Amino acid sequence: MASGASRVFISHLSGVAVFDPNGDQVGRVRDLVVILRVGGRPPRVLGLVVEVVSRRRIFLPMSRVTGVESGQVITTGVVNMRRFEQRASETLVLGELLDRRVRLVDSGEEATVLDVAMSQLPARRDWEIDKVFVRKGKGGALRRRAEALTVEWSAVTGFSLEEHGQGAESLLAAFEQLRPADLANALHHLSAKRRSEVAAALDDDRLADVLEELPEDDQVEILGKLKEERAADVLEAMDPDDAADLLSELPEDEKERLLTLMQPGDAADVRRLLSYEERTAGGLMTTEPVVLQPDATVADALARVRNPDLSPALAAQVYVCRPPDETPTGKYLGTLHFQRLLRDPPFTLVSSIVDSDLLPLPPDTPLTAVTSYLATYNMVSAPVVDENGSLLGAVTVDDVLDHLLPDDWRERELHGTPGPEFEPEGADDEW
Repeated sequence: MASGASRVFISHLSGVAVFDPNGDQVGRVRDLVVILRVGGRPPRVLGLVVEVVSRRRIFLPMSRVTGVESGQVITTGVVNMRRFEQRASETLVLGELLDRRVRLVDSGEEATVLDVAMSQLPARRDWEIDKVFVRKGKGGALRRRAEALTVEWSAVTGFSLEEHGQGAESLLAAFEQLRPADLANALHHLSAKRRSEVAAALDDDRLADVLEELPEDDQVEILGKLKEERAADVLEAMDPDDAADLLSELPEDEKERLLTLMQPGDAADVRRLLSYEERTAGGLMTTEPVVLQPDATVADALARVRNPDLSPALAAQVYVCRPPDETPTGKYLGTLHFQRLLRDPPFTLVSSIVDSDLLPLPPDTPLTAVTSYLATYNMVSAPVVDENGSLLGAVTVDDVLDHLLPDDWRERELHGTPGPEFEPEGADDEW
C-alpha cells in the first residue's frame, strides 16, 4: 500500500475525505479500528470507520486502502456498504484511546493521551500504532502547562491486554503471528465454543484466510454461527474457488441467501464456479488470475505480480488477453511466465514475449488430466479457457493438491509425516 508519509497522526485523519480511484468521494473518516496485543506490542490497524453520504458508518479494511496522503484517503474502489458493527476484540482509536489515562514506564508518572500515530511496516501492507503523544500530569486546570511529549507505544502502560486470562482477545494475541494454516490447526483443536469465540473476534480477511485452511465440517460450523451479513462478508474475502467449495456444502436455501447478500460481482464469480463439476478444471479454478492487455509492458506485469495478496502460484504467471481483462475475458492470447519477465527490459510489450504455444485447458478437463498437464509442463498454474477463447480463470497446484490428498489431510498433525499407507487420491488412475 502506498503512502505519502511514513507516519500519520490519527487526529489528522478525523474528517478526512475518502476517495475511490476515479476521484469520487466515498465519505469521511470518523475513526480507526485497531486490535490490542499482549504486552507492549503495538496494536495492528484493521481499518477505518467511514461515514458515507447517507450518514451510515461503514468499515473500510486497510487492505482496501491504497493511499493515505495529502489530507485524503484513496481506496481500491471496492467498498462494502454494510453498517459498521464493532466487535469485542476491536478498539476505536478516537472513541476509546484518546484522553485515556496512562502511566509512563520509565518514571511511573501519570499522563493523558492526546494523540497516537500509525506507521506502515517495511515491505508489508500492515499498519501499526507505534507512537503516543501524551501530556504529563493528572489533568485539571493547569494541564496546559504540563509537559507534552511523543513516546513509543511500549513506553506507556494502560493500553495493552493482560498476559493472563483466557478470553478470545488473549487467544487472538497469542495466535496473531501464526500463518493461516497454523492458526487453522490451532482452531481445529479448540472446543466448539472457544473456536466460535475466536472466529467471531477475527477480522473478515483473517477469518477468510483461516477458513480456507480448515476441514469442511469446521468451515460449515463456523460459518453457521456467524450472522448472515457477516458470513457474506467473509465469503467475499475468500478466494472465489474456496468460497464456492464452502457454499456447495450448505443446503440450497442457505447457499442462495448468502449469495444474495454478497456483493453482486463477488457472487457472480462464485455462481459461475458452482456451475462446474467439482473435480474439473472449471470447478478447481480461481476467477482472479493476473490478466493484462497486449499493450501492457513488462513493468506493468511486474507491478501486478508484486501484489502481496497474490499467492505464489498465481503470481508465477500472467495471462494476456484482449479486453475486457477481467474474467471471463476477451480472447485469450497466451501466458507470460514470471521468469521471462525478469529477463526482458521493463518497456517491452507483453504481447511480444507471450507464450502462445502452450494450449489452455477447457473447463470440463478432469482432475487427473489437470494434474498430468501441470506435471508435464512443470507448471504451478494453468489457464482455463472456454470454447469461445475467453479466459475463465486459472487452476493452481495448491487447489489440485487439495483434491488429490485424502479428505482428512487437514486434520492430521501439521508437521506429521504420512505413514506408508498414505496414497494420494487418484494415484491409481491412468493419466
